[in-house]
Amino acid sequence: MVYAGQWVLIKRFAEITGYSENAVRHKIKGGIWIEGRVWRKAPDGRIFVNLGEFERWVESDALVKAF
Repeated sequence: MVYAGQWVLIKRFAEITGYSENAVRHKIKGGIWIEGRVWRKAPDGRIFVNLGEFERWVESDALVKAF
């Protein structure tokens, strides 16, 4: 399931992956996901998650917290 360059809002991301919206926000706030790569804030302030980069994160070494 590759979504290279596909940015979705947190709500849609939660629907696709099964992560709760709260879990996504926790990963963002905790610095587990890098801004600009896995997530980004749009000009209107809404947060988007990149599905392709999320998939890369899932497949990465379990000891690595972020790219």
